[in-house]
Amino acid sequence: MRDHHAGPVGVAARVAAATPDDRDRGVDGLRALAVCGVVLGHWMVTALIADSGTIRVTSPLKFLPQLTPLSWILQTMAVFFLVGGWMAARSLASGRRSYRTWLAVRMARLFRPVAALVAVWAVVAFAALAAGADSATVLALLKLMYGPLWFLLVFAVLTATTPLVARLHPAWPLAVVAVADLVRFGLGGPAWAGWVNLVAGWLVPYCVGTACARQGPPGRATAWTLLLGGTAATAALVLWAGYPASMVGVPGAPVSNQSPPTLAAAAFGLAQCGAALLLLGPLRRWLRRPAAWAVVALANLSAMTIFLWHQTAMIAVSLLTLLGGERLEGLHTVPDHAGWPPARLAWLPVFAAALLLCRAAFHAHERGRIRTTPTVIT
Repeated sequence: MRDHHAGPVGVAARVAAATPDDRDRGVDGLRALAVCGVVLGHWMVTALIADSGTIRVTSPLKFLPQLTPLSWILQTMAVFFLVGGWMAARSLASGRRSYRTWLAVRMARLFRPVAALVAVWAVVAFAALAAGADSATVLALLKLMYGPLWFLLVFAVLTATTPLVARLHPAWPLAVVAVADLVRFGLGGPAWAGWVNLVAGWLVPYCVGTACARQGPPGRATAWTLLLGGTAATAALVLWAGYPASMVGVPGAPVSNQSPPTLAAAAFGLAQCGAALLLLGPLRRWLRRPAAWAVVALANLSAMTIFLWHQTAMIAVSLLTLLGGERLEGLHTVPDHAGWPPARLAWLPVFAAALLLCRAAFHAHERGRIRTTPTVIT
């Protein structure tokens, strides 16, 4: 007799049953979209070039500026910080744990899976160098892997300061970003002055999230104001103030909107917050469907594993296919022609399959222990 609790339908039913009635599924949907944006963004704008026994990292945005709109769609970090502030402030306000316990649990969720990534790649790098691999190649791959960890450090800082910033209006960190940019771009000040924006820039959407937790999500008029106002401000800064149009870093460009975040990035983040808040209602309705909610809930349970290992999946596919001795289009070739983007799109399912293998191998580090019944996270 067939077990109706097995298979996709059974999993969907179990996830739905494990979800509290007061769970805001729309917020979880936003986080899942943010994770997907980060993964697809990295996979589309990162190219590993195999040349004369070495591998170097570049971006199609350097050669094909017409792809710049991809960075407007797939650079979703502001939504991540919006949801992070929302969830953190709501969880802390519930009073179920002391601040010390609450912070310890959240820090463990962030950094426990990082230890596995750092250890694996340290072993890989040591073994590669011992086997005679090119040191420049190993360094490039390590930078590609460890570079995104800045996000976790900033997120950890903002999480720890949630009791202090929970009532902070987003205009205050936005003003800090504006002053820092004025100092380094307008007054010829030192470049290091901009690094205050590494916290202040992401504090802007984080504070939008804490305000949503405290007061409830704003009405559609406010959301439209954020979307249209942020879009207009970003366009003005790009067209008339000399900010880059790309919302991700481009190799060789004199200024990056992300390293550290600029006023244009902060304005664009506010536009993304407005779009996310407008999407919240439709997401809530769509995620009432058990199958759709199961996909989103399971993606959220694996969010850290996906974030940490998606670059490894891409690197593994790129290196393994090199063993055949042929440089493959969209994978090992210079992304300087119109055929590269569609070729890269064709490789995305292969990257996704490799990521599923990474998820199977390392997901236990994210949850701390293996669960037999899917749950949801806060």
